Amino acid sequence: MTKKISGAEYPLAKIFSSDFDYSIPSYQRPYAWTEVQAGELFSDLHDFFLKEKDDTYFLGSIVLIKEEGRPHAEVIDGQQRLTTLTILLAALTTKFSGDLRTDFENYIREPGRASQGLKPKPRLELRERDRLFFADYVQALKLDEMIAMDPAQLDNESQRNIRRNAEVMLSRLDTCFNSDIDRLCEFGAFLVQRCFLVAVSTPSQQSAFRVFSVLNSRGLDLLPTDIIKSDVIGSIQDQKQDEFTEIWEQLEVETGRDGFAEVFTHIRMIYAKEKARRALLEEFRDRVIDEVKSSEKLVSQIISPYTEAYLVAKQCQYVSTSNATEVNAALKWLNRIDNSDWLPSAMRFLADKAGDAVYVLWFLRKLERLAAVLHVCGYDVNARIERYARVLRALESDHSMVRPVVAVELTDSEKLSMRNYLGADIYTMTPRRRNYLILRLDSFLVDGAATYDPSVLTIEHVLPQTVAAGSEWASSWPEVTDRWSWVHKLANLVPLTQRRNSAAQNYDFERKKTAYFGGRQGVSSYALTTQVLHSPEWTPTSVAKRQQELLSILDEKWELA
Repeated sequence: MTKKISGAEYPLAKIFSSDFDYSIPSYQRPYAWTEVQAGELFSDLHDFFLKEKDDTYFLGSIVLIKEEGRPHAEVIDGQQRLTTLTILLAALTTKFSGDLRTDFENYIREPGRASQGLKPKPRLELRERDRLFFADYVQALKLDEMIAMDPAQLDNESQRNIRRNAEVMLSRLDTCFNSDIDRLCEFGAFLVQRCFLVAVSTPSQQSAFRVFSVLNSRGLDLLPTDIIKSDVIGSIQDQKQDEFTEIWEQLEVETGRDGFAEVFTHIRMIYAKEKARRALLEEFRDRVIDEVKSSEKLVSQIISPYTEAYLVAKQCQYVSTSNATEVNAALKWLNRIDNSDWLPSAMRFLADKAGDAVYVLWFLRKLERLAAVLHVCGYDVNARIERYARVLRALESDHSMVRPVVAVELTDSEKLSMRNYLGADIYTMTPRRRNYLILRLDSFLVDGAATYDPSVLTIEHVLPQTVAAGSEWASSWPEVTDRWSWVHKLANLVPLTQRRNSAAQNYDFERKKTAYFGGRQGVSSYALTTQVLHSPEWTPTSVAKRQQELLSILDEKWELA
């Protein structure tokens, strides 16, 4: 048996063909992509489909244990993409009928050919715990039946992700194509013909893991900024090159190599105001260098002030005789958002208006509110970039505290969306969104004075998710519908600075307060939890009252009403 490592770029038509028979080994982590990642993948694909008529779309690489000439392929890296692409293809296939449906179904299931020794079977087998669920609903194209299931009744988080992502894909297809079968077919043809994956294969498990390690390691490679530096400094007059080289290298020292590269991606966004579709080097040349024209101006009037603004925003080090504490507090909350899409807007504003402390505070508070809404409501990267682009365009016009940038304000629909999310089942959000919201609410209760370490944060239910028959909880919450209605709501959740205690989760209310929520000293680091410690009872009535109080605080602080 050869130990050869082979790699080739294949269209999805080949990836999902009889040449590959994928299985996810049991030691792999569960399917973990949420609706955010699935939605971003769809948005990226759809956006490329609309705007690039001939180019091919690269989906990344997968690493397989696979013998040459044999279809069986054990997936070492790439199961999240393969699973999500299968869900997308299944959602698309359900929109078709007749021969067209059969055609696309062949990318999901091997139809079998007795003459070639091929038996009918799914092209992708998930790990054993989720294999039947995925085959019975996704690969059997019973998506509507799966979506109708109560997520709480599914076996695990992986199955809930599969169900939710199928729902997302169907919804996106309906929104984008409105049952236009011809356009749906064109989109399907784009997926299987012009979307490519690199499959790296080796028959040895040891070799496959070595390839995976190499692909995911990070060395000190040549960065796009190094090449840009060569181009820019090289075009400056010889007698000034040392001066501008020193400026450039000082900025790189202050930010670090990776931070400096991030600055350039944000500068590209400030100029382009849309998602990057090509490599940073190519886009920075086209969008920034060609527009600015002068290399000296590029360094002194663009790269230098934007880098300084980046450092202020990232390090929360705004300096002023007034409002500095409040400005840096807003920046700290912005930096808790799990993406940096807000940074170009902050950089542009700080580079232009840092001297007006009153206006800086107004703008960054509005920006933090906007970023919070986009984060909590789960907007994908394309929607976020489009929204921040509106702010960036507005920042190009004349503005001041007298005539502020209104594009950073929330729209009525954004306020409504946020209110709907806040009143829904908060606990079912992704942990980063959920934790951000609960910590931000806690900070509002103490007027922003607290500091938090999210690395030791757990979110716990007061009313437990499982209520034992005959318990005090069963007596105070006799209606099962009341329990399911409130168990994951904001009012029933508390933050703790300790590891989850499985035994304590089902304690009765009084014991839970003293033995679990209160900690060793009987007090809590969080205002939300302290409120619960002071509550004499925990009933449907008291929780409903608390819910309204908490939502009112968020309405007031984020100006959602």
